[in-house]
Amino acid sequence: MVTGEDSRPASAEQRLKELGIKLPPPPEPFGTYVEAVRTGNLLFLTGMLPTEGRGAKFIGRVGAELDVEAGRKAAYLAALNVLAVARKYLGSLDKVTGDVRDQPKVADAASELLQDVFGKDKNPCRLVYGVASLPLGTPVELEVIFEVASSPNGS
Repeated sequence: MVTGEDSRPASAEQRLKELGIKLPPPPEPFGTYVEAVRTGNLLFLTGMLPTEGRGAKFIGRVGAELDVEAGRKAAYLAALNVLAVARKYLGSLDKVTGDVRDQPKVADAASELLQDVFGKDKNPCRLVYGVASLPLGTPVELEVIFEVASSPNGS
């Protein structure tokens, strides 16, 4: 995607609009912690769950109570929450920079959303692993670190 005015790639905020994606309100912590901490050019986000409001939208394990498609939807929702928290802490997603590698199908939904928003040249990398149980019984949890551009306009 490029803007017609100056042939620069569309910003993350522009892509959200073009894709018709409206971010949810940032999730509130479920305990005594903050959702994000910035140090230098890094924004560390706490594990993001597929929640809406104060509860889990998806509960269960992929392959047991949930199928892969439900897992993908859960990963997508967790990624929306990642973007909402990043925007809350940075003011704009255009301040994020970074590098998605092909991984298991469930995590692809989160990666596809991040790629749609930030562009193919700023693909996020990820770590995918399985565990017996996650907080609130959710099927996925995302742990994200964003590199933040040092200039005020995100360039």
